[in-house]
Amino acid sequence: PPTLLSRFDLIYLILDSPNVDSDRRLAKHLVGLYYETPDVQQPNMDRSLLRDYIAYARKYIHPQLSDLATRELLSGYLQMRRQGAGNGRTISATPRQLESLIRLSEALSKMRFSSVVNRLDVQEAIRLMRVATQAAATDPRTGRIDMDMITTGRTQVDRQSADALHAAMKELLAERRGAKIAVLEVKKQLQEIMNIAIQQDEVVDGLRQMEADGIVQFSE
Repeated sequence: PPTLLSRFDLIYLILDSPNVDSDRRLAKHLVGLYYETPDVQQPNMDRSLLRDYIAYARKYIHPQLSDLATRELLSGYLQMRRQGAGNGRTISATPRQLESLIRLSEALSKMRFSSVVNRLDVQEAIRLMRVATQAAATDPRTGRIDMDMITTGRTQVDRQSADALHAAMKELLAERRGAKIAVLEVKKQLQEIMNIAIQQDEVVDGLRQMEADGIVQFSE
């Protein structure tokens, strides 16, 4: 759900695109797990060493933001905000993304066992945010970044379409006040009025909302 998804600092879209080489490696790995003696490729770093490395950094390394890092954070965040400035109500970054940038910068500094977050840490955090979370929040219909895709599950275009449909439906039914009308007929007339394809589920959802608002009586 969007409310849970929005709590993650980085969100990556994982696309399952066919690729002979990667598919072969994955298949070989999965089949190898079922051998009598599992044939599993060993990681480049010993697991116990990696575990101790992370535990040490978490316990003993607590980096602070340098002045240069702070200025870079502000500059990067404002640049993200400007990406949505010319798109009406589209939100390209929120204070939550700024907090994410801070946490990512600190994490990158911890990886180096550094007590100070430097400018390069911030630049890498911004890069990760752009290629991950903001890529996941790009509306494919407009090519614009809309963080509402993550926070609410709906884009600005979705909201505008829903508002336009609701207004047209309200006007249509006002003209038919007191008369019964089938859902299919409502859908047909709305498509003629708006000159777009409309799904029946959209009409039903709109009618349910109007019933909740006390505008119509609706029964399926």
